[in-house]
Amino acid sequence: MKFDEVIGQEEVKERLLQMTREGRLPHAIMLCGPQGVGKKALAVAFACHLLGESRYEVRGARYENTEAMLRKLEHPDLHFTYPTIKLPSMGSDHTPVSDDFAHEWHDLLTGGGPYFTMDEWMTAMGGENQQAIITAGESDELVRKLSLKSSQGGYKVSVIWLPERMNIACANKLLKLIEEPPQQTVFLMVSEEPDQLLETIRSRVQRIDVKRLPTETISQALVERRGISEEQAHRISRLANGSWLRALQELQVGTENEQFLDLYISLMRLAYQRKIRDLKKWSEVLAGFGREKQKRFLQYFLRMTRECFMYNFGQQELVYMTEQEEQFAKNFARFVNEANILPIYDLANRAIRDIGQNANAKIVFFDFTLQTIVLLLQK
Repeated sequence: MKFDEVIGQEEVKERLLQMTREGRLPHAIMLCGPQGVGKKALAVAFACHLLGESRYEVRGARYENTEAMLRKLEHPDLHFTYPTIKLPSMGSDHTPVSDDFAHEWHDLLTGGGPYFTMDEWMTAMGGENQQAIITAGESDELVRKLSLKSSQGGYKVSVIWLPERMNIACANKLLKLIEEPPQQTVFLMVSEEPDQLLETIRSRVQRIDVKRLPTETISQALVERRGISEEQAHRISRLANGSWLRALQELQVGTENEQFLDLYISLMRLAYQRKIRDLKKWSEVLAGFGREKQKRFLQYFLRMTRECFMYNFGQQELVYMTEQEEQFAKNFARFVNEANILPIYDLANRAIRDIGQNANAKIVFFDFTLQTIVLLLQK
């Protein structure tokens, strides 16, 4: 993968390349930022650069062979670590590691490119209703792999996607590995929630913040890479809020957001009418989703509530809604006001926390609906 395949992020690209040119490449880098801005794509492209182009001043047969391996992401010195799940087919004493899902990872990474969500990864693994983590067994595998001599005589690169999903045993083992890295080893971490990592790990990596993509960058990429009209690209890029992944989702017919909008509308109408029995059924529908999807709905809930609040100010440039969302907001927005916007935010964030901690989803969402009734009455 090449840097020109990464959407935007020219400043980060140049910073990474400059580190290489000046010979001051740190042994551990952590790319941090929100979902969909290109962190994973940057990490994979930089890994390919370190293993390929940066090593060869003269382009010959060996260079071409290396490039061929990198195009397929099958270079022996390129190692991927990512969250995994335990399948029913695995033995009771087996600890899941990345190699168990290497085929699925490779297919997803090379098929649609490095822009994919955790939900897509969970689907690829066949575990939509579980929560994926990076186990202690993974750190043992990393120690084993990185202790071997580089097969090509250059760097060994370890790309770690979502290190915040490491359990504590894995995090402690990785810390030791980062403190005393094997020779010519570079760790490239890709994190969406770096604050959840051990402080001792964060202090030993060089953090690079990857910002949201400008609207113009997303719009241009949609026109050039997806062949849509400039007008449609502009509308989608505003809704994307700096995320290429969100832009791609908006392109799809029958997106998840349409389902989430129906659920949001249903919740607010039932809460306003105080239909407790129907709200219980609503909460059971949400409880039937996988935990990752439950959290995504709650994030959608937060966004939609924020847009309804901003709609009240009558400033169109501050509102980022689809036509269907705005149609609902015209009549509903007045119920989201200064008295309840912050409590509503707190309510949703608590639910996200509880779902992330494996709380009973039926209880979490039924309580969520009852609290919503109370908050909608506040003026």
